[in-house]
Amino acid sequence: MTERIVIAGAGLAGLRAAERVRELGFDGEVVVIGAEPDIAYHRPALSKSLLTGAVSRADTLLADPLEVDAEWRFATAVTGLSPNRQVVHLADEELRYDGLIIATGVEPRRLPGAPHGHPRVVVVRTLSDTIALQRALLTSPGPVAVVGDGLIGCEVASSLREMGRDVVLFGRPRALLADVLGPDIGEWLTALHTARGVRLELGTTIRRWRPAPAGVGIEFADGRALDVACVVVAVGSVPAVSWLRGAKLPLDDGVVCGPTCHVVGSSTIVAAGDVARWPNLRFGPVPQRDEHWLNAVEMSRAAAANLLAGPQGSPAFTPVPRYWSEQHGVRIQVAGRPMLGTDTVLLESPAPGTRPITGFVRGGALVGLIGLDSPAAVLHWTAELARQQAHGAEPRPAPEIVRPRHGGSHDHRSAVAGW
Repeated sequence: MTERIVIAGAGLAGLRAAERVRELGFDGEVVVIGAEPDIAYHRPALSKSLLTGAVSRADTLLADPLEVDAEWRFATAVTGLSPNRQVVHLADEELRYDGLIIATGVEPRRLPGAPHGHPRVVVVRTLSDTIALQRALLTSPGPVAVVGDGLIGCEVASSLREMGRDVVLFGRPRALLADVLGPDIGEWLTALHTARGVRLELGTTIRRWRPAPAGVGIEFADGRALDVACVVVAVGSVPAVSWLRGAKLPLDDGVVCGPTCHVVGSSTIVAAGDVARWPNLRFGPVPQRDEHWLNAVEMSRAAAANLLAGPQGSPAFTPVPRYWSEQHGVRIQVAGRPMLGTDTVLLESPAPGTRPITGFVRGGALVGLIGLDSPAAVLHWTAELARQQAHGAEPRPAPEIVRPRHGGSHDHRSAVAGW
């Protein structure tokens, strides 16, 4: 029988995995199964340029399915998996596989008590979500509530202000993105959103929702009330693994993999992208997930190659995580794992006259960095971070080019003042 690779998930990770197995000479069948009706698209645009109308829906699509030699099954959900039989279950079919790539991504987390399903209460995860939000915005000029102060919530708030909409952002009682960027850059970002006209309700409890045909009423626990045109719920996401219940695969905040992307206990299944939780040995043995665009690209290619090579012949997947966000015209770039840092340093840009960036240090070596509108400096220091955190070697400090700020982590604000 002809060998068959099944890829569960037709998003970015699924697309790049299909491309990679063909690049490596696999000449069997490749079947890609996706729940959405579209080929993979540029998901970061949903909360930014697509929402504002700067690009069209067609501009976000990444490929023509005919360009990749695979059988594409769109609008088709995987419903189960039988690893012992090497079968993926669809609604009305069992699909045999010789190798399986799990790339089903994540699903938006639901906010308890919120009127999900109402046309003016939306999430921003898919193309259809953003189109639904645009439709709601067109039919009412009122303010918009954004519930959630993570990357998506902050980006949506920024895009809505760019569109001239009044925005109320609900979040946790602390600085925006402090758990991702650190408390001091979080405070800077909070001030930026406030200066650009975003009304912040941090730590505010919503007591009651009053959905209506033309909008949604929100009652606060302290008795205040607010009527908005629509609500964007952006309270995080969960790995899309419900179809794997009963398959006896290790599931713990995603599909648990070894360093080579092989699912623990299997030689014929790998996972990639947002759904995969694996130990990036460059930063330690603890499995983690990286819900970012570049990781989906790199991990899917590595997982596809390692599926063909087998667990014994595969290298560990040890990238330097990188991602970016744009808010109110400021490009925020992150590399490594800043939250592993126990101290912060000011890293000078190699290009004279450009902004420095903030480095996060542990044991005298860089573990992460954050730059604001500093792409050249971020590129330079990311290469240095990779050198210092080389997989298989002890972290190597570079005191001649890392310049600490006095006061350690408590002096982080001085590194970002004026950015």
